[in-house]
Amino acid sequence: MNELTVSRTVRILILLNVALLFGFIGAWMIMQSSHADSVQLSQAEPGNEMLTTLGKGIYDQHCASCHGVNLEGEPNWWKQKPDGKMPAPPHDQTGHTWHHSDKVLFDLTKHGLAALIGSDYPTDMPIYAEILSDEEIWAVLVYIKSTWPAEIQEIQSQIK
Repeated sequence: MNELTVSRTVRILILLNVALLFGFIGAWMIMQSSHADSVQLSQAEPGNEMLTTLGKGIYDQHCASCHGVNLEGEPNWWKQKPDGKMPAPPHDQTGHTWHHSDKVLFDLTKHGLAALIGSDYPTDMPIYAEILSDEEIWAVLVYIKSTWPAEIQEIQSQIK
């Protein structure tokens, strides 16, 4: 091979290696971005206006008829009804929703109370696994949490 052919071959190999390196870097950045998006939805962080708005719409459609338009819950939510079921609790700061971690609230909404406590529990609360996507459930939780005072948000964020 002459010197010109070797020089051209070396340049092509260098360019291919640089392209390959940029391809790996690009793939890594995409994977990190996808991971960051899923981590962002793994906890209901109030402050995201888009999720709050989405969550309010979903709440109004699927939750407000029982838990109240203003998250106030059913009357006497702490007293068992004659059918043995508990009324829907409030999701505002007067209820106990904020006493639970985001994971518990998500799992309760998605899989139902019986799945969490390991036994049958009489409830009118639907299981939303086949009704709402994970993102929609997180959005509802973002909306609910956005209505709490900052002190309650801070306390609830520490619950694991």
